[in-house]
Amino acid sequence: MASAASAAQHLGATPALRRLYVIRFVFAAAWAALLLAYGSDLTAGAKLLLFVYPAFDVVAAVVDARSAHDAGPVKGLYANMAVSSLAAVGVAVATASGVADVLRVWGAWAIVSGLVQLLVGVARRAMGGQWAMIASGGISVLAGASFVASASKDDPSLTSLAGYAALGGIFFLVSAIRLPRSTPKD
Repeated sequence: MASAASAAQHLGATPALRRLYVIRFVFAAAWAALLLAYGSDLTAGAKLLLFVYPAFDVVAAVVDARSAHDAGPVKGLYANMAVSSLAAVGVAVATASGVADVLRVWGAWAIVSGLVQLLVGVARRAMGGQWAMIASGGISVLAGASFVASASKDDPSLTSLAGYAALGGIFFLVSAIRLPRSTPKD
């Protein structure tokens, strides 16, 4: 009985989560296209985009926590809010130092937030549609390590961040599609 009640609670949160995942997909796709348009130069527009991505992640985690509060644990979402807030500030500061420092900060954020995403996805397995989030979290950890490593190259580039965002957006879309649409039978 307890697992049926838990599943029903999770299903109650799925419409809001589905909408959020679709919005995150659209945002990530648009953000990636805009970053590619700016290229690897740290122009004012690129700096703004680099700040906006983790800031949007904070807002998305707040919305997620509010909609999922009754459906299960949200501690991971609170951790994500803190980590993404620090990343937004860190990226804003790093843009004054250059692309390499931006990649280091972004990479550290991708590693930590990827671990959090993976853990939140595992905690939400009963909800369904979370395997893409679990995979995305794991890939984020690996991508973060590659961003940190690429910062030491002679000519580091921001364009890899666009691919990271686009792939993350695709994972959000897959999760949105895979979330269950109706309440299971008792």
